[in-house]
Amino acid sequence: MTTPRVNPSQTLAAQGMTGLGTVHYNLLEPALIEAAIARGEGRLGLGGTLLVSTGTFTGRSPKDKFVVRTPAVEDHIWWDNNKPMTPEAFDVLHADMLAHMNGGEYFVQDLYGGADPAHRLDVRVVSELAWHNLFIRHLLRRPAAEELATFVPEYTIINCPSFKADPTRHGCRSDTVIALNFDKKLILIANTEYAGENKKSVFTLLNYILPGKGVMPMHCSANHATGNPDDAAVFFGLSGTGKTTLSADPGRTLIGDDEHGWADRGIFNFEGGCYAKTINLREEAEPQIYATTRTFGTVIENMVYDPETLVLDFDDASLTANTRCAYPLDQIENASTTGLAGHPKNIVMLTCDAFGVLPPIARLTPAQAMYHFLSGFTSKVAGTERGVTEPEPTFSTCFGAPFMPRRPEVYGKLLQDKINQHGATCWLVNTGWTGGAYGTGNRMPIRATRALLTAALNGSLTKGEFRRDPYFGFDVPMACAGVDAGLLDPRGTWADAAAYDRQAQKLVQMFADNFAQYVPYIDDDVKAAAIS
Repeated sequence: MTTPRVNPSQTLAAQGMTGLGTVHYNLLEPALIEAAIARGEGRLGLGGTLLVSTGTFTGRSPKDKFVVRTPAVEDHIWWDNNKPMTPEAFDVLHADMLAHMNGGEYFVQDLYGGADPAHRLDVRVVSELAWHNLFIRHLLRRPAAEELATFVPEYTIINCPSFKADPTRHGCRSDTVIALNFDKKLILIANTEYAGENKKSVFTLLNYILPGKGVMPMHCSANHATGNPDDAAVFFGLSGTGKTTLSADPGRTLIGDDEHGWADRGIFNFEGGCYAKTINLREEAEPQIYATTRTFGTVIENMVYDPETLVLDFDDASLTANTRCAYPLDQIENASTTGLAGHPKNIVMLTCDAFGVLPPIARLTPAQAMYHFLSGFTSKVAGTERGVTEPEPTFSTCFGAPFMPRRPEVYGKLLQDKINQHGATCWLVNTGWTGGAYGTGNRMPIRATRALLTAALNGSLTKGEFRRDPYFGFDVPMACAGVDAGLLDPRGTWADAAAYDRQAQKLVQMFADNFAQYVPYIDDDVKAAAIS
């Protein structure tokens, strides 16, 4: 289990991490599962899954994420959105963490962030927990065995959940910290077992690096028509809006479920796996994702299960509503083997509207697409962040503010340029509530959402009749095969139309108030699309 598959000149000791105990390099899935079970980190589940709990931290800790403020990045970081840490505090944190790790057993994975060799990032992940190493092996892209012999990490992530930071000594907020140092190409993660921090740290790196190369990093899932990579679609959205669910379409080829780049030759997946929500998961609605919960190597995170039969309870949110499963893309039968596709023909912006105002689908002009992209309206879904217990309406610019080191206009301009250069039909899709707000209305039927998306992606929806929405100005289809026409008019789904009007006016004003911050930085056509 300890036989290294690693460039000898790039061991941890060669990187300055001396004094550690046993270090395991690039273990494969069976060995990592064996190690995790032997160390008491998890339990073997049905089909060879690994059942784990993340303890206190069942979601990300965005308030504990910091960027080291140095002259090299000073003028490029969106400091209103990213908390600064001094280089001196980071150095102390780094030294204290290494001292804490002295003599310990650690697991290393050398991986790629990005399917496009021209833009990928070589990342080394050093994990205290064996199951974290299995998780990140699923979620990033795995080099071939012969590539590992010459692998040289550009960035290194050290994840040590047993280390507690000291706010006074380390310049952070609490004893939990995620600290990114772009100068030293190093990320430190402490006092959280939530595995999602690993993958989102890599996403943050790529969100900083790629715009400088003219590549648009996107918090989106993506798929393409079977046999036609040039008929691609991307699905922007925050956690819980349906990126994973809606991109896993048996009728199309899955490129990836969460993070992609848009370069000169097309789109490419950053990752090599999926991190799907499992709360209320049903086999009949999402058969491909459901099947992975009984497949060898899948990490089952924070799910309640029968202690004797090991049968999972998909409806039990007593640990968290943010139950998850992590698995490699090759567990999805129709997943892309390359992670590459052409320029997208359709861009879908997913929102979970807890107000119950937005229609299930609307067609956007390019200017309206920029408006909604910069607005990033959705509702935070229970469990995705610490302290969120029910849907909270929010604006998260570019549908991913927690992962955006640069100002929103940088990403907005990149997307605008890509759409103008290559052309794409843009859609806004509401996977939230209809017939009333959260607590009164009902969640949008997934069958209807799938039918509308299928019609949008195959072009049939654009051939029908549309109406102009009186509040938001976008076009809403009047009919779609297989969808109740009444669902397409959100006002008509409410028992009290006047109450809908008041709610819509409230949401319009929320959009306008939020968007005021971007007006000085955007083009006139996008300003014209803004709601006043």
